[in-house]
Amino acid sequence: MQVNVQRLSPVLVEFDVEIAVDRVKSEVEKAYTSVAKTARVSGFRPGRAPRKVLAHLYGPRIAADVAQKLVDETYPQAISEQKLQPVTDPSIEPRRLEEGKAFGYKARVEVLPLIESVKYDGLEATRAKVEVSPEQITERLDQLRRSHSTLEPPKAPRASEKGDVATIDFTLSVDGNVIDDAGATDFQAELGGGQLIPEIETALLGKSIGDQAEAKVDMPAQHPHPKLAGKSAVFALTLKDLKERVLPDADDEFAKDVGDFETLEALKKDISGTLEKHSKEESDNKLAEQLVIELVKANPVPVPPSLVERQMRVTEQEILQRARSQGQKATGVGDELRGQIQQDSEVKVRAGLLMAEIAKAEGIQIGDAELEEGLKELAEQTGKNVAKLRVEYRDQKKREMLIGMILENKVLDIIEAKAKISEA
Repeated sequence: MQVNVQRLSPVLVEFDVEIAVDRVKSEVEKAYTSVAKTARVSGFRPGRAPRKVLAHLYGPRIAADVAQKLVDETYPQAISEQKLQPVTDPSIEPRRLEEGKAFGYKARVEVLPLIESVKYDGLEATRAKVEVSPEQITERLDQLRRSHSTLEPPKAPRASEKGDVATIDFTLSVDGNVIDDAGATDFQAELGGGQLIPEIETALLGKSIGDQAEAKVDMPAQHPHPKLAGKSAVFALTLKDLKERVLPDADDEFAKDVGDFETLEALKKDISGTLEKHSKEESDNKLAEQLVIELVKANPVPVPPSLVERQMRVTEQEILQRARSQGQKATGVGDELRGQIQQDSEVKVRAGLLMAEIAKAEGIQIGDAELEEGLKELAEQTGKNVAKLRVEYRDQKKREMLIGMILENKVLDIIEAKAKISEA
């Protein structure tokens, strides 16, 4: 077998493969022998039909089968000998197979680029300062108080205010016609909490129990109700009930109710520790993002378009699934967002190629001990049992994904250790 390779680009290779006539002849003979054993030819006993008759009846099919077999057997061998790393299935252009002649074909395939070296020493980045302010602790404490609050009627009758929880009945009408299945009764929402359409919230603020109000709202074109989509709707509102949120006092008793804390100061200390941990994680993540971007800038290696397209599809699906989980009707992304997704995907693919080369250069290997440590960290992050995760990650794809994450983290640690990092 002779192979002639031509690089059309750093990530696109075309090569001609020629297979010697002796091998072609041998495979053709095997094919005819196999066909002769099973062929049913009128006028001849099984296995006795002359070669010329078989060639007339089955020649084209045998030639196609032999050509395909030769391609299937020699293509992987050619790839291995040339030390190429394909990322797509090849485009094959076979020549016509003829008895007594050599057979050849042309193959074109996308491959990983040749990366001779990667620059990852001295990358510059800035680490965000890890700190927790008293205001952050107070905000988190107020959130806890809110989660333990009660709803009570105002001590004296009054108009509604932001922070109150209102109970309302409402109907909707379009062009004066009430939409029967679009209203609601005893609907509860907090005023000022972003739960209501702004026009409705404005109409309800300052109203007392029993008051009625109207709000005109332009409904979105993608509204799921066909009679409301793109229409101007009028909400007829009735304020049925009003309650105010009563927060517990921030004291030692509240700390005991929240958890295993003897004093309010102990609770604040725990809050501070949690916020500091989150702040450090956020700082580490942002630093890692900077280092990846700097790595890509320092090593502008070409990337296979098919890998970028594959990453784009994954990202688009994640965006659409996130939108649908939030109740949005999402069928695709716009051109502007798609352009940003393409840029981000190129960065991700290029970073992945570079980090794989760094892992090779540094001799990083992931063994059972590293996998076990990775599973423990995953259990801590997700709250899942480690034993259950071990079973779950026996799946080959999930196992490879975990190995990739661990490898990436180890490479990032090496890059960070060699980087010039300033504190912000």
